[in-house]
Amino acid sequence: MLTLANLVAGALAVVVALRHHNYELSFWLIVAAAVCDFFDGFAARLLKQQSPLGVQLDSLADDISFGLAPAVVMFDLYTQSSSYYALSEDVMSYVGYLCFIVAAFSALRLAKFNIDTTQGEEFEGLPTPANALMLMSLAMIHQSGDVTLYQEFILLLCVAMAFLLISPIRMFALKFKSFKLADNKLRYGFLLASLLIIIFFAKYSVVAIIVLYIVLSTLRWIVLPRKK
Repeated sequence: MLTLANLVAGALAVVVALRHHNYELSFWLIVAAAVCDFFDGFAARLLKQQSPLGVQLDSLADDISFGLAPAVVMFDLYTQSSSYYALSEDVMSYVGYLCFIVAAFSALRLAKFNIDTTQGEEFEGLPTPANALMLMSLAMIHQSGDVTLYQEFILLLCVAMAFLLISPIRMFALKFKSFKLADNKLRYGFLLASLLIIIFFAKYSVVAIIVLYIVLSTLRWIVLPRKK
């Protein structure tokens, strides 16, 4: 039920974006999907109801909510935006379909995750919920008039985020085996920084937190092999 609620929330986010161009409501629907995505695994473990069906269904739901929905929002935002360089509208209208690389690479990311046994304590590539929340948040900020996203930037952003999804960068997970400070310095530091960002930069907090997560994970990925 929770997994299907995740999927339905993602589907509704698509409808809201295409029919009403309401990116704020789409964003909150994806937040709801992310909450369901978090608690479905928790509930399955608590009720001892884990199954191969649940694993596959979870990924299918995630691709709708965290793959298709942000791609649709970016595409809709693209059609509502203008070209910074005033390029041909005919050319730009066709190029805009590149936004759906986000949906395609999200599916690839989720499929890789399902068969990769090394991603229990960390992730390889950016998790799809983080990618979706960042893109949706940017669309919402644009619609509020606080930033202006031109078509060229939207395309570059979609391509960059899509490649982060399938990148080899090992990104830390917020999973605590213990609550000792020595074992969780990075996690506690990230959570503290995220809290400060929310307090002082509320409107931009989602984007800032995910950028911080990407930067910290990348630095960790570069430094840790050298230590070993």
